[in-house]
Amino acid sequence: MNYILLAKFLAAFSALSAGTSIVATRFLISDADPHSMAVIRFGIGALCLIPFLVSGIRRNPISISDWPMVTLLGALLFGLFTFLFNASLVYTTSAHAAVGLATSPIITLVLAWVLGREAMTTIKMLCVVLGFLGVAVAVSDTLIGHGSSKSVLLGDSLMLMAALIVSIYSIFAKPYIMKYGGIYFTSVVMLIGVVCLTAVCQLIGKPVQIPDFSMIDWSVMAFLGVIGAAIQFTSYIWALGRITP
Repeated sequence: MNYILLAKFLAAFSALSAGTSIVATRFLISDADPHSMAVIRFGIGALCLIPFLVSGIRRNPISISDWPMVTLLGALLFGLFTFLFNASLVYTTSAHAAVGLATSPIITLVLAWVLGREAMTTIKMLCVVLGFLGVAVAVSDTLIGHGSSKSVLLGDSLMLMAALIVSIYSIFAKPYIMKYGGIYFTSVVMLIGVVCLTAVCQLIGKPVQIPDFSMIDWSVMAFLGVIGAAIQFTSYIWALGRITP
């Protein structure tokens, strides 16, 4: 099997899933706070991955020396990223949020080049410039607007921060993905992120609350947990183990 081609397909699927997750989150965010939404979404995802977690622990447990970095990576992607992602959608539109998140591959390429993890060619540099110009055009209505556009700009900024978190994770997680396997590693860091975010919310006096959702709302949340968490991030992390960030 051509694993490189499959990895590229899964990376593209993950990007498509991220786009639909933005729309689904925007649909729900008015009825729940960002941190509770994050914990519920990835809590569902973590439950879906429990069989892989148990199997991985028996087959290839995380070494003691790796736990600090693995914990940090989990807290970053499934804790801080998810909070910024949801908080962004309180203020901005789905379209703007999607554009902001789409900058992640561009940021990843620049960071990987700065850190010496990937070579920067002329065509890649041209793509980076065009990508950022495209983002600037897409959000230009916010930059020149007034009033309510200020809150949209805040939302856009939060999503750009979320994209930066994804980029940092993409660069530093790869050695651990190669060592432990994509699905198992995803199950570990997702559970770590959920635990860390829940603990932080409790410490700052904003405990996770179960929202008063309708049946339709819970169906959307189930989509976010199963497709937009377990499958999306498993696909992304599996692909990251086989192609460059």
